[in-house]
Amino acid sequence: MPQETEIKLKITDAKALALALKKLKAELLSKARPKVHEMNVLFDHPDGTLAGRGELLRVRTETAGPLSAGKSRKSRAGKSGQTNWQQRVVLTYKRPTQEDDPETISGRGVAKYKIREELELELSNAGTISKILEGLGMDGWFRYEKYRATYQLPKSARWAKGLLIELDETPVGTFVELEGPIPAIDRAAAALGFSKKDYIAKSYLQLYLESEQGRGERPRQMLFAPAKPPRK
Repeated sequence: MPQETEIKLKITDAKALALALKKLKAELLSKARPKVHEMNVLFDHPDGTLAGRGELLRVRTETAGPLSAGKSRKSRAGKSGQTNWQQRVVLTYKRPTQEDDPETISGRGVAKYKIREELELELSNAGTISKILEGLGMDGWFRYEKYRATYQLPKSARWAKGLLIELDETPVGTFVELEGPIPAIDRAAAALGFSKKDYIAKSYLQLYLESEQGRGERPRQMLFAPAKPPRK
């Protein structure tokens, strides 16, 4: 099964991050849609069978941001004549790679990386797969959303082959996820101004629960507050 290796970094200085990305010559994967909204739903059995085994089953709906003003529907089409996607649905299954430490491995007792086996399948409809999973006795028990911009380094940076730099804006703060080979993760993190002690191997669910507990709030769903209507 394919593996995913990643860390998170907490971002407190957006300007410093932007300068570091510019220095690295990081490029957006999609300049037409630089930011994508993600709505994620975690599914599990009522008794938490999957969570108890350190496994995850997620339905993610990705909605691309609007295209630049003035672009017609015809100009959106690629060489095949098909219109670029506005929304994508992905079913993801993850499980631990090590029984003794289901979330992380440590490098010399300092750096922690989240390493999981991962399978993904692109679907056409989130509602249909949700009904199938519910029919199998599962519940969509936790929802969380974020906005993601994905960067990669130019091909001239051979050390960064396979590395993705994903900037996430979430209801519990802004984070960068570095996903790829461990040497590339370490080098990119250092270039962004972070050390190994800054590595976060927790999921967004864990970060959300910690945030709510720290504020004395009862955990609900990790969603952005609804926009307030303009004053008349």
